[in-house]
Amino acid sequence: MADADDVRRLALALPDVVEIDSDGFDFRVHNRGFVWSYPQREPGKPRVIRTDVAVLYVGDEAEKQALVLGEPELFFTVPSYDGLPLVMLRLPKVTSARLQELIGDAWQMRSDSTG
Repeated sequence: MADADDVRRLALALPDVVEIDSDGFDFRVHNRGFVWSYPQREPGKPRVIRTDVAVLYVGDEAEKQALVLGEPELFFTVPSYDGLPLVMLRLPKVTSARLQELIGDAWQMRSDSTG
């Protein structure tokens, strides 16, 4: 079981990471986001920052679909993220070891990417 403090600890342990001021958490490497708290939006309601759900950069749509379909208890997506290489992770359902792997992978892809 993980939480926002675990995300913060793991993200800040990586090189060149900056935390952006937000109502939840928002981490970037080389000015590219790799993990942040989920800004839930429902029509007609104010945006709610969900610190129990992390948005992770996953690189491409194939990886996103593999995670969502393979582990629906951990991962989900929403229509507003269609076509984007981002997936939502339910923090209370993930182990610390898996969270470390996922954050590390997201960091690696964003620190290596160009543009």
